[in-house]
Amino acid sequence: MVKQKNKARWPFFLALAGGCILGLWFIQFTTFLVIPPQQGKTQKIVDIPYRANLRTVAQVLAGEGVIRNPAYFIVAGKLMGVERSIKPGEYAMHTRMRPLQVLGILRKGDIYEHAIVIPEGYTIRQIAQLLEEKQLTESKAFIGLTRDTRFIRSLEIQTDSLEGYLFPSTYSMARKTAPEEIIKMMVRTFQQVYTQEFHERARQLHLTQHQVVTLASIIEKETSVDEERPKVSAVFHNRLKRRMPLQSDPTVIYALPNFDGNLKRVHLKIASPYNTYRWPGLPPGPIANPGEASLYATLYPASVDFLFFVSRNDGTHNFSRNVREHNQAVAKYQKPRRVKR
Repeated sequence: MVKQKNKARWPFFLALAGGCILGLWFIQFTTFLVIPPQQGKTQKIVDIPYRANLRTVAQVLAGEGVIRNPAYFIVAGKLMGVERSIKPGEYAMHTRMRPLQVLGILRKGDIYEHAIVIPEGYTIRQIAQLLEEKQLTESKAFIGLTRDTRFIRSLEIQTDSLEGYLFPSTYSMARKTAPEEIIKMMVRTFQQVYTQEFHERARQLHLTQHQVVTLASIIEKETSVDEERPKVSAVFHNRLKRRMPLQSDPTVIYALPNFDGNLKRVHLKIASPYNTYRWPGLPPGPIANPGEASLYATLYPASVDFLFFVSRNDGTHNFSRNVREHNQAVAKYQKPRRVKR
């Protein structure tokens, strides 16, 4: 009878032992979820690869010191349904984060974004090179899309190239962002800046949007001084009215494939439609991506009768009304001065 009683107690003891083990595991598991892996706070940018599963993510996080126990993390991730929503990319984390916080970031797909400044006056090629240097996209694919007419039409831009329509600004974007998404972001910003007021003013001046952007891009390349932009705009408007060639060096440079920084007289004779020394009127399209100040100056030129301007070699320009004044300014600012003896 005693042996039978002892046998009857074994299932109870086994269940009790199992319950204790399970309870201990549960305590360890819940403790893992709410206790940071380290006392020190070290910032980490964790790169989650494309098509990574929860096991791979756990290994990456453990390698960066963001979690302590990959097995517990995998269990928690499956319970929270994180595996179904993992997005590749970079995540900003630190070693004082609780695993529950880490799982929450992954579930939301809260990818780290880099701030990048696109300077005013950059060309498509310069923008593509900058984005590639920052490891944000591949330049060849980016440039190809800016010339894809079907893609361009989908953005409601009626041109064969997006030169001029990639608005210069400060953007936040994640690494591995598709180039079409970056382009859409820049074009969308341009469309927000080019307001209905701009459209109406362009009609008053009998200019199309493309002509406005083209002239604005020339103004952008001619001066970086905001106060001068309306005067430079006035010079070009006055020349257009008189059917005088714009004679803008930046338009010639835009057409040179391997410009070394030294504009020569032979360059002014090239047969490119962008050579505004040979052909009157505007070139076929923008030569860079202008900012808002240059767009505004294009639409609201200064009320002056200037026809010429020349660099003072200090970032500013001297403006003239006629050839005589202009030649005097060229002699003063551009030609070498004789040393007095």
